[in-house]
Parts: sequence; structure tokens; C-alpha cells
Amino acid sequence: MTTTDAPAATLDLVDGVALVTMRRPAVRNAVNADLSAAVGGALEEADADPTVRAIVVTGEGDAFCAGADLRGIAAGQLLTAPDHPEWGFAGLVEHELRTPLIAAVNGPAMGGGAEIVLACDLAVMAQTAVIGLPEVKRGLFAAAGGLLRLPREIPQKVAMRIVLTGDPIDAATALRWGLVNDVVAPDDVVERALALGRRIAANAPLALAVSKRLVRDAVGTGAAWDVELWRRQDEEMARLLTTRDAHEGATAFTEKRPPVWEAR
Repeated sequence: MTTTDAPAATLDLVDGVALVTMRRPAVRNAVNADLSAAVGGALEEADADPTVRAIVVTGEGDAFCAGADLRGIAAGQLLTAPDHPEWGFAGLVEHELRTPLIAAVNGPAMGGGAEIVLACDLAVMAQTAVIGLPEVKRGLFAAAGGLLRLPREIPQKVAMRIVLTGDPIDAATALRWGLVNDVVAPDDVVERALALGRRIAANAPLALAVSKRLVRDAVGTGAAWDVELWRRQDEEMARLLTTRDAHEGATAFTEKRPPVWEAR
């Protein structure tokens, strides 16, 4: 096994499967620019390695990913990789990869963490984990692909409830609605995801790459009209970030108090 250290993520390679681990456990693997650069770089390295046939993404500690680093947002800091904004949030959600990507959801996947899961091709989730898009509770919206991908994976009214309430769902519900492939004991999450990766890795690499691309195109992800949706989403978020409510949401979070909305 070889290991490559990165500022906020590690890459382990074994038996044709790459394991990318987000390593900001003190903040529940909240995403900042360092994590985006580290994860994105690890994905690039793994995707370019002809011996890698599947990639597993997980988080260190008791959380998968708490989403965006709201303290960073409040301070006006960048969340994407400085040299590769095209990779998107966490260096992953807009990152075009030929290699099948598996989320090993070891703990809560909230906000951007849920959007990382949605951007993956497969997901294994701990029985104790939850997943949700709470951005509306912070004066924001799920701008890392959550609003674009969620209604393609589950029924629209179910997606609307998750998006508009901001409430999380448990692992059993995520499995019932097809958001994840397997639900297992917390200690088994990474190994089950690696085992799934090894099953994939036993197959023909060119066939895997074509199959992944065609399935994604069939459900719309990666289709030409998706570009327009991402552009519109970026414009809406840019406008929202200038509002008093957006500033209040992040400020209230850092001050650990309920937000006071003004609708302006």
C-alpha cells in the first residue's frame, strides 16, 4: 500500500481501489479551500492511475462531512480549490472522473456533505448516520448540486420536503428512497465500500468508464443542458450572498443563536 499525505485529505491505494479520506475531524470535515484542493488533487491522482478501478470517499472521525465551513463563509473565505474552481465544492461535486466513485458515509452528511454523496455513483451509509440539506436554515440554498441532483434520484415531493424543511433523514429512509445502496454498522462502512469497490475493480476498465458515462448521461447528469442549470444556480447564489439574511444565517451559526430573518 502507498500513502500520499495532503493538507486536509489522504489518499490510500490498495487492490485497485483508492480511498480518499477527508481529514478535518475537529470541524466535522467541514469544507474549506484546503480540503477542496486536497480532495480534488487526490481524485485527480487516483483517476489518472491505470491501476485504480474504483474510488471510495469517506471522512475521518464521527462525521462524513458537515458541509461548508460556515465560519469561513462568514469571513468571506473561498471554499473551492484556489487553482481548480472547475472541480467545484470539496474538489468533487463538479469533478469529471472516469472512475466509479463510492461514498462511505461514516457519519452525518449535511449540506455540502450530502451533496458529495449525491455526486458519487454509489453510497454505503452507517446505520447511525443522517443526511440532509439544511442550507435554508442558514439563509442559503444547496448550491453544490443538491437542488439539481436530488430530484433526479428520488420523487419530487420527497425531494421538496428535504430541501424546503432542511430536516435530515435517517439511514433507513435514505435506503428506502434509493439515496444509498447499503446501510451497515458504523464500523463496517469503509470496509463495505472498499469491498464494493473491489467488486467493481474486477471488471473491464474501459467498459466501466463507458458504462458510468452513459448511465449519467441517461439521467441528465453531464448532459449539455446541465451547464445552463449550473450557470443559473451560480447566479442565484451570487445574488443571495449579498443579502442581509445570508449574512445573518452564517453569523447566527457562529454565535450559536437562532437567526432573525428580514427577507432582504
